[in-house]
Amino acid sequence: MAKMDHHVNSYLSDSDLVVLENLLHDVRLSTVHQDTDCGATHQASGARESDSDTVTRLMAMNDPTSPDFAPTVFVSWDDKDIHPFLNRHIVHPYARLASRIVRHPTDIVFFTHILMYLFVNLPSALYLFYNFSYLHGVLHTGFTFWCIGSFTLMMHNHIHNNGVLAKEWYWLDVLFPYVTEPLLGHTWHSYYFHHIKHHHIEGNGPYDLSSTIRYQRDDVMHFLHYVGRFIFLIWAELPIYFIRKNRPWLALQTSFWELSSYLFIYQMTCLHLQAGLFVFVLPFALLRLGLMIGNWGQHALVDEVDPDSDFRSSITLIDVPSNRFCFNDGYHTSHHLNPLRHWRDHPVHFVQSKEAYATGRALVFHNIDYLMMTITLLRKDYAHLADCLIPIGDQVGMSKAELAAMLRTKTRRFTEEDIKKKFRITATSNTRRWSSAKSNGGHLDILMMNLAAMLDSWYTD
Repeated sequence: MAKMDHHVNSYLSDSDLVVLENLLHDVRLSTVHQDTDCGATHQASGARESDSDTVTRLMAMNDPTSPDFAPTVFVSWDDKDIHPFLNRHIVHPYARLASRIVRHPTDIVFFTHILMYLFVNLPSALYLFYNFSYLHGVLHTGFTFWCIGSFTLMMHNHIHNNGVLAKEWYWLDVLFPYVTEPLLGHTWHSYYFHHIKHHHIEGNGPYDLSSTIRYQRDDVMHFLHYVGRFIFLIWAELPIYFIRKNRPWLALQTSFWELSSYLFIYQMTCLHLQAGLFVFVLPFALLRLGLMIGNWGQHALVDEVDPDSDFRSSITLIDVPSNRFCFNDGYHTSHHLNPLRHWRDHPVHFVQSKEAYATGRALVFHNIDYLMMTITLLRKDYAHLADCLIPIGDQVGMSKAELAAMLRTKTRRFTEEDIKKKFRITATSNTRRWSSAKSNGGHLDILMMNLAAMLDSWYTD
């Protein structure tokens, strides 16, 4: 087995440090005791003890009745990083107040961010329209770009759980996205319709508009095709998808909110061109690009044998940006296994389910985020990915070269014939969408279906 130096980033979240310590303990045990039956028994016993201790520690962090309870107040700093005087007189009193406003006592950070967007981003944007300067515009867009990841994953929790604030604050929970979404690059409700009503239904399968399976996932031209298709065509393709699923009301809502967002951005740029560009257009472009880079990284490594498995079509990252700043988004397999799982529970679930992850041949990485995952794949640097892989299950006995070769097989493009076999698509199921549209949808649906066929042809050629 290859000897790998797994560098531990000290800026990992507390839960990530605990999980990574647990995984590296497993690797060390396996390295020392991989040959003998006695060693295997000792390894299993040691792993069980380590898992039990790890789960206990992680659950205590999430339990308000535990002395080890650690709510998340900020993304950049933990409690230990803040001066005791500030903690005692400012942070802790604020946390006690905010804990009554958020839905879960761990999630004070969501209220912190709502305040920041409403009292920093919004006033800054308004002032740009009142008295624009390029220095202010650049600083505003830079700060917005810094916020976009955290905001998007806060909204990710918002749309999966129908809000993030307590029921007494329902009015704010409902209203703040209408103000903040355009400021942070989002169009109204589009994230909900695409992510909840579409992506999680299809799960990176053949009918997922953001699926990676038809692309060679280490090819730059395929990546550019993927990004361009989403940026320029999603406004049409998502409503078409809902038409094909015989859900015309969702298609209508999706079109209304997407096009009304475009109209709003257009009107604001007409009101003040420079301010509109820096406040709305640039964040919109940056976010759409970021969403596709991130989704590519999340679903680029797809198992060639069982691509329909959540364990084998997504990955787990133990890293800084995805988990510290984006609310454990790195635990993407856990999220697909249960989209309603609370973000603070992902590390607990992962440790409790390590055997299932190992049996399912899941992929777990550290010290690499989704952006760098995408860039590393496009550079075809599988050796670096092998260095970042934390081996579990059968992977533990593999050399670095073997791990790199294994990872390379996970990026191969699926042909239409592969897709029919791997996803068990029959001619009947493939045409059912067409027949239902013809029988129920009338002329508009048939027109949309023809447009969909044209897009499919362009997509698969």
